[in-house]
Amino acid sequence: MENKFRIEPQRNRGNEARVKPAAPGPSIFSGLEKKLKLESYFEAGFPTQYLPKILFAVLLSLLYISNTHHAEKATRKIDKMQTEVEDLRADYTTLKADIMYASKQSEVARRVKDLGLKESLNPPYKLVVEKGEY
Repeated sequence: MENKFRIEPQRNRGNEARVKPAAPGPSIFSGLEKKLKLESYFEAGFPTQYLPKILFAVLLSLLYISNTHHAEKATRKIDKMQTEVEDLRADYTTLKADIMYASKQSEVARRVKDLGLKESLNPPYKLVVEKGEY
């Protein structure tokens, strides 16, 4: 039985040379690599002696980024709460003024006039009950 799913790799012919596509021009990264001479650092392999320091720097940068994100999020939340408190304070002041107006004696008298109630012209008096009467 023949394997139909396997694709045979193409073999290079010994006479043909591989052609590298030409770069359109010097790039920023190639210039940076030439100035920093990064190839000399990796000639003997990856320098594992610097790995703990690199990981520590990466960890610190991640902590810095997360702390900044958390602080900005908290600032946005505080701003939102302050505007909400200002709105509630304005509502409270408006409602308090409405209640103060509605509880004035003249306003109460005007509202209960439709119910057939009217203001008493006699002043209130105090009932005095002696100790044995109740």
